Amino acid sequence: MAGLTHFDAQGHAHMVDVSDKPVTARLAVAEGWVRMNPETLDIALQGRADKGDVLGVARLAGIMGAKQTAALIPLCHPLPVTKVALDLTPDPTLPGIRIAATVRTTGQTGVEMEALTAVSVAALTVYDMLKAAEKGMEIGGIRLTLKEGGKSGRYEAQE
Repeated sequence: MAGLTHFDAQGHAHMVDVSDKPVTARLAVAEGWVRMNPETLDIALQGRADKGDVLGVARLAGIMGAKQTAALIPLCHPLPVTKVALDLTPDPTLPGIRIAATVRTTGQTGVEMEALTAVSVAALTVYDMLKAAEKGMEIGGIRLTLKEGGKSGRYEAQE
């Protein structure tokens, strides 16, 4: 278990004590996508989904998801998130919707899980809003693309 900070010496899961860590500016960016038939993408873009504004509702759901991360992921610290922004971009070449989340805080631990949760919840919301039109949509590509701040410094995913 060496190097895994969420396990104690006996191998039991525990919340990491961050009280001695310095407060620094933290940033995380994550991405993912929802692949669908071109006809389903058209329904979303033309505002013809029975449940309403697909992109707008998914954006709000992603923001709410980021703010609830500590309630969903057992060992995450509750953080004072200072910014959550989601970009939902239609991509006809996918075809589908690409999702990117940016989360910021100033604190003693990072916001990677908040960014990943925001993308996940937004993607699930896109699926929920469009499932009447297509049950076979695919959610994928969810990953951290950028992280800044803290002891480990900057991480940027390779393309």
